[in-house]
Amino acid sequence: MKEAAAHEQFIRSFFHEYDCPILSDENGRLVIQLTDKMDEALMNRPFYWHYIKKMGRQGDPMSLTLITNPDLSEEKGEYIHSGSPRLRQLYRFLQDNCRFTKLYEAVTITDQQSPLVPWLVTNLRISYFGKQKKDELLSIGLNLIHGTMAPSFMERIENYPLETTISDFTFPMTPLIRIPSGYQRIVSYIHRHIESQDRTWASQAMEALHEEKQLLSAFFKEENEEERKLLEQELEALKGRFTPKVTVDVINGGLFYFTQATTNQIII
Repeated sequence: MKEAAAHEQFIRSFFHEYDCPILSDENGRLVIQLTDKMDEALMNRPFYWHYIKKMGRQGDPMSLTLITNPDLSEEKGEYIHSGSPRLRQLYRFLQDNCRFTKLYEAVTITDQQSPLVPWLVTNLRISYFGKQKKDELLSIGLNLIHGTMAPSFMERIENYPLETTISDFTFPMTPLIRIPSGYQRIVSYIHRHIESQDRTWASQAMEALHEEKQLLSAFFKEENEEERKLLEQELEALKGRFTPKVTVDVINGGLFYFTQATTNQIII
């Protein structure tokens, strides 16, 4: 259920950022009204939009029904889970269009100059490949002044307004930690996180690989060179399917600037 909640939060945030209203949000079932831009990007209707633009007519964007609750997976709509085509499409869209951003906390200050603290933010996906595949979404923020690391960063800042332009009477502080160095700190944190995870999934994958190898070896007689080569090919394919591995993909990130007061709240 934790994974489903993470996917649901990601979906809400994604479509909110692209001005797509959520028409219905109940028990892990979300109905989202797409804008023209997002319909064109997500719904694979190039000929429709080409015709609409050529005719100068108003488009009719579709709606999406996305289900994150496993109990409702058989209902009408798209069931969203790790590896589902729609979820990967949303990731790809962010990778292609929103890899890096610079945002500032929106503040109203009129009496004095106020510094804004820089944070390096990285949102990423860890994929565990074995007998089955599992994705884990992480959001990490690193304070570039004193090096404090804040996990679940996007959740911590969801109630703070952010803008692409800096507010009057504020100024960004110069980072004491360089961005490449800060990114390496985040990478080290991710490595420690992966190392700390339960490795039962990897053991199960190796057991499944051993069993599949035995079945395959029993099936092939290796009576001639052709069968031996075919057996070797099948064994390599099994290794590719079952050998445990972990990949880390950066979805997006950026520099976020917050007041000292907000920074203090973030790191609590």
